[in-house]
Parts: sequence; C-alpha cells; structure tokens
Amino acid sequence: MASRQGRAATSATSQEVAASARDLLAMALKSPMSSPHRSPHPPRWWPENEPWPPNRPPDWRASLQHGPRGRFFWRMGCLFIFLLAFAIFGCVSLVWLVSGLPHLGGEPEFWRGLRIAMLFIGLLGFFLIGRTLRRITQPIGDMMDAADRIAEGNYTTRVPERGPREVRKLAHAFNSMSERLQLNDEQRRRLLADISHELRTPLTVIQGNLEGMLDGIYQPEAVHLESLLEETRLLSRLIEDLRTLADAESGTLQLRREPTDLGLLAHEVIASFRAQAEAANVKLGVEARPDLPSIEVDPARIRQVLTNLVANALRYTNHQGAIHVQCGLKDRLFEVTVSDTGRGIAAAALPHIFERYTKSSDSRGSGLGLAIAKDLVEAHGGQIDAQSAVGQGTTITFTLPVN
Repeated sequence: MASRQGRAATSATSQEVAASARDLLAMALKSPMSSPHRSPHPPRWWPENEPWPPNRPPDWRASLQHGPRGRFFWRMGCLFIFLLAFAIFGCVSLVWLVSGLPHLGGEPEFWRGLRIAMLFIGLLGFFLIGRTLRRITQPIGDMMDAADRIAEGNYTTRVPERGPREVRKLAHAFNSMSERLQLNDEQRRRLLADISHELRTPLTVIQGNLEGMLDGIYQPEAVHLESLLEETRLLSRLIEDLRTLADAESGTLQLRREPTDLGLLAHEVIASFRAQAEAANVKLGVEARPDLPSIEVDPARIRQVLTNLVANALRYTNHQGAIHVQCGLKDRLFEVTVSDTGRGIAAAALPHIFERYTKSSDSRGSGLGLAIAKDLVEAHGGQIDAQSAVGQGTTITFTLPVN
C-alpha cells in the first residue's frame, strides 16, 4: 500500500515538474518585445534622454509640416528645385558658350570675359553640387550597408554621424536603434542562460530523488516526497515571477485598484514573517501614521512588493538584527521604507540590485524579487530607490502618488 502511494505521489510530482518546465521554457522563449501593447513606462533599454512613448505625427501630412522630418523634406525639395534650375541654366549657358566659340576672337572684350566667367562659375557650381551630393549620399550608403549587416544579425554595427544636420540625426537614430537591438538580443540570451541555470538545481534534485526511488536505494517516504514537492514549488514561484515581469514590461499587467490602507497592509505583511523572523532571531517592526489616508492601488500587487522587500531584507540580515517598515506621507506622496541592519550592499553593486537575477553568490533565491518590486511600483506610477553601505544595512524606499 505504501509503495503504491509512493509511486502515485512520484507520478504526480513528475507530471507537475514537466508542466512547470514546459511553462517556464515557453516563458523564456517569449520575447518581452513581442507584445503589441505599449507600457505606460519605458522599458529598461529605452534611453533616459528620450521621451516615452515616442512622439509620432498623426499622418504623413503632419510629418511634412512639423518636426525635423518635415524640415528635412522641405530642404530636400528646395535642393532638388535648385539643382533643376541650375541644370537648365547650365545647359542654356553651355549652348550659348558653344555657339559663340567660332566668333570668340571677334567679339568685344566684355562678352568674351563674360563667357569665360560663366565657364568658371559653371565648373565651380558643378564642383559644389557634387560635393554636396557626396556629403548626403555617402552617409546614406553607409547606413544601407549597415542595415544589411544588421539584417544578418550583426547588432554591433554602427555608422559614423556625418553629413548635413538631418543626415546626422538620421545616423544617430540608426545607431540608437542598433544599440537597442543589441541590448535586446543580449537580454534574451542572458534570460535563457539564467533560466537554464535556475532550472538545473531543482531538476537535478528531483531527478536524483526519483532515480533513487526507482532503483530501490530508499523508499518513497514522506521526507523524500516533501523534498520533491518543495522543488516543484520553487519552479512554480519562478514561473510566476517571470510571468509577472513579462506582463509588467509589456504593459499587459492588470491592476485592480481599490481604496487600500497601506499601514494595515504593512502590518499584515510583517505578521506573515513573524515565525520566520523568530527562527532567525531577527526583530520585526512596523510604524504607520494612524491618520494615513487610503490610496487607490492594487492591494495584491503592493502586498507582493512589501513581501519581496521584507523577504529580501530577512535573507541578508544576521542574527539579532532588525527590520523596520515605515509608512507615511511626504510631498503629497505615499512613502514606504523598508530598512534592515544586514550586511549591506557594495557601492559597485548598488545600481544593479533592481536588475533581473542580481543576487549574492550564497543566495538560494531566484534574483527576481527586487526587479518585480520595481516593475510593480512603476506600474502604479511610483518610484523605488535603495541606499546601502557595506556593514551598515540597507534602506529601500518606494513612493506612490496620492491620486
């Protein structure tokens, strides 16, 4: 009977692991750039000095009337008209010069000098026009060659920013596009590598336990089945974290806003960590103003933010340390601070703590908690920041707009 129950539990665990792996690989292969929805916040690769969403004219008529694109077309049109007029003038002048060559010796000095002057002016004009066209066509030719290399997958291609002002702007936009494509490709490759790494450990544990049970090394006892179940839960959490990140970055994350008491929410989150904190000999505290008004947020998502921040603080706080959560109002913004007395973060690593898979070498987590917290706060229109020093603990503060 026990053997039959063990085989059934092992089969159920295997099916759960297979389903989790399929979902996780599907999430990995889905590019965050593939969604047609536009996020109210720019993605991580968007340049800080450019507006989001991009400003675009409503149609081609507006593009010819407003902005640098319209000025470029008008200047190109004026240049074309000038070249056409100069070509007509040059042809007429050439005919006049050729027709007067047989009589050049018998003409008055004024007309002879005028013909020679027009000849030099024509040569100079053709030289200047050729130089202008070369300044325009060479950079465009460089961009055409670079576009072919990018189409072949070489995203490191850049073009020199030279030529007229409009052509330089076009080259700058081309280089920015190439940089974004390169960054997106690097993020995709890094994501696949990180997911493979995260999958390897729990799958190795599951495989080892299942093979041991099948080979009869040990019986399918509760302790082994509980270990397998914990690894499948780890995979499920990783899948859910990746889904949340993908939804936040693609703009498809749905927020169910309702009036929420942030102080009460902070107390509930702290209460959920009491047992874990007591086992680690870490003190937990929360402080919230009693007159704090309600705020229109998604309580489940903000709870997830607080949970990730407190869990991260508890992970890196030593025994007999302390974690404190404070809620208040500052400059018409709701401000929530999570501070700890842990080991702290080095100055070189501090700017990267909200990036995916950023974690210490001895951490058992996925490295997604702070990245998810940042995306969820920004989805609510807020901001998040961290201050830390080695040996002096860490303080993470996020703000949410009142309205």
